[in-house]
Amino acid sequence: MTLIELLITIGLAGIVLTMVSTLYIFSLRGFGAMNNYAEMDQKTRLALDSMIKEMRQASQVTDFQSNGATRWLTLTNANEGKRITYTWDSSAGTLICYKTGLPAHTNLTGCDNWSFSFYMRVPDTNGSFYSAGNNPAICKLINMSWTCSRSNILRKINTESVMTAQVVLRNQQQ
Repeated sequence: MTLIELLITIGLAGIVLTMVSTLYIFSLRGFGAMNNYAEMDQKTRLALDSMIKEMRQASQVTDFQSNGATRWLTLTNANEGKRITYTWDSSAGTLICYKTGLPAHTNLTGCDNWSFSFYMRVPDTNGSFYSAGNNPAICKLINMSWTCSRSNILRKINTESVMTAQVVLRNQQQ
């Protein structure tokens, strides 16, 4: 083998090695993103199922804070004498559920935003509900949405999950 052949072989091997390692890194990042999506989707669905179950049985919204770094929503179930509070902490990125007589339960982690609004019982002519504004006493429907994200290989990239739900308070009497 001559020196020129050796240099060409080393150069080609370097190019092939660079291409293979680049492909490996992009594949690893892609599989990590898919794993994050699947896991976040599962956790948000479980959290939503749990929240809907409790909220539908509620008879009234009793307290709330819908803006700021810490937001909460408190509901009561007059039939069972239970009270449930959902609290979102922006600094910790958690949505925690507090139920009467039970320890606190973390519904979501990595939660970047949680928002909710209230609507009245009577729909308008288009079938949409009228806003209840900041009057929880006339709230029949709660519209919630949240956004969760995760780091994918050391940074937040393409791993975001958004969930929106409308929950009707079935035991609300007004």
